[in-house]
Amino acid sequence: MNYLAHLHLGGAQPGALLGSLYGDFVKGPLNGRWPADIEAGIRLHRQIDAFTDSHPLVLQAKQRFPRERRRYAGILIDLFFDHCLAAHWLDYAAEPLPDFTARVYQVLREEPELPAKLALIVPRMTAQDWLGSYREFAVMEQVVAGMSRRLSRPEGLVGGVAELERLYVPLQQDFREFYPQLQAFALGAGNGPRIDDRLA
Repeated sequence: MNYLAHLHLGGAQPGALLGSLYGDFVKGPLNGRWPADIEAGIRLHRQIDAFTDSHPLVLQAKQRFPRERRRYAGILIDLFFDHCLAAHWLDYAAEPLPDFTARVYQVLREEPELPAKLALIVPRMTAQDWLGSYREFAVMEQVVAGMSRRLSRPEGLVGGVAELERLYVPLQQDFREFYPQLQAFALGAGNGPRIDDRLA
């Protein structure tokens, strides 16, 4: 899952929100490096990723892509599922999306010690409303282009948005079936045993 889903699933308190994002920027053992609530959010992020990557519905979604695209299908599905969540936000959340994203951006602006790579993107994330912009499918072109710039083989994502457009209906159905299961998992995992840091 991508930023928006992790934030939605991770919990409402500032530490949980921060940990939900830190999971993409903090690797390896934690060992008290961050406050306990943030580390709990990082661990939940890792559990969500492990659950997602091995789930039959997500594996099914990957199989919808041509064989030559499947190595990168996980990236495209993560982004597309954030689009689905944003586009149908009130099916999964009581708080309006603009209120939620404003609260997240406020927490990020007020945190003085963000991980270095996250600190670099937060000004653009907040100014351009990355989280809210996922509602529009047209934004996927920009998001995928930005993602490709961080890959060692960026050509793997060329044409990816066209694939998402072609597969829009079945992938949206995959999301609809999968996300409630992920919500239930995250709710239980947040109160469950800690994931082994060595899995990160």
